[in-house]
Amino acid sequence: MGFLNTLPGVPSVESPFFDRLFADADPETRRVAEDLRRDGLAVIDFPEPQFAELADAIIAELGPRMPLDGFRAGQTSGPRIEGAWRESPPVRRLATNAAVIDLLGRLFGRPAFPFQTLNFPVGTQQHAHTDSVHFSSMPERFMCGVWIALEDIHPDAGPLLYYPGSHRLPIFTNEHIGFASHRALELPTQGVYEAMWDDLVEAQGLKPARFSPKRGQAVIWLANLLHGGSPQNDLNRTRWSQVTHYYFEDCAYYTPMHSNPPMGRIAFRDIVDIRTGAAAPNRHLGEDISKAFIEATSLGGPHQVLPRPSLAHRALRRLRRLAG
Repeated sequence: MGFLNTLPGVPSVESPFFDRLFADADPETRRVAEDLRRDGLAVIDFPEPQFAELADAIIAELGPRMPLDGFRAGQTSGPRIEGAWRESPPVRRLATNAAVIDLLGRLFGRPAFPFQTLNFPVGTQQHAHTDSVHFSSMPERFMCGVWIALEDIHPDAGPLLYYPGSHRLPIFTNEHIGFASHRALELPTQGVYEAMWDDLVEAQGLKPARFSPKRGQAVIWLANLLHGGSPQNDLNRTRWSQVTHYYFEDCAYYTPMHSNPPMGRIAFRDIVDIRTGAAAPNRHLGEDISKAFIEATSLGGPHQVLPRPSLAHRALRRLRRLAG
């Protein structure tokens, strides 16, 4: 008799029942699962037989749309294109790879689906962050990212940076940092968390790792893993890559950074399953969440509080003024 999982609301790969859940897994699934459990990130060879042709097509198609002159002059951050799957069949094909989706389903214990693509020609140089403040779910942690190298990535091209083991930390949201998003003058960015993340790295003794892959290698990372982009030392190099974010079925999808649930504010996300182009319903324990509830808790709902800056927001504004 198989093991009856009494914690179905926890991703299998992060479950305290890990050994039982993966007792009969094939060797490669077990290897990926163990890497994710230990580090929060696992390396795979992307399972697409025509990968080289698709990567070349993506670079040729999206390259002319990427404004790199300002980046190379040091005036702008690295460009990106979000949602290129809508008009680019090669981007969509990588995002909807059936073998990857099947693997994610085995790792998390429920079916996965892709909902967002990001394409980058150079390094992001982005501050280390967790996706949990941007893309979260109820139950939590049912989200992951898959980053694919479309070319060989040189160490001077701003490779992916991450902190192994950081995914095991608690998920910290607005209430933990004392930020009342419903009183903010504007929608917050992840900048309100960055000082906290820096302090966590120091206090927990977390050590960074970098990933400079060969073309066709990919990484899966868990929702709460601290990750970002290393400085790009050579601005003339490219670092072509594609990120696909995946959610899992029978969850509610929302943005914690823009939410304050005790005050009736939940920033539910309108999610599209890239495979079908159809909306993916927000669900909880097998039931659809009503449209009326989603509208009532949205930013424009009838409960809305007149904006006034929170203490944390005012402090950030003062720091920005002092910094010039």
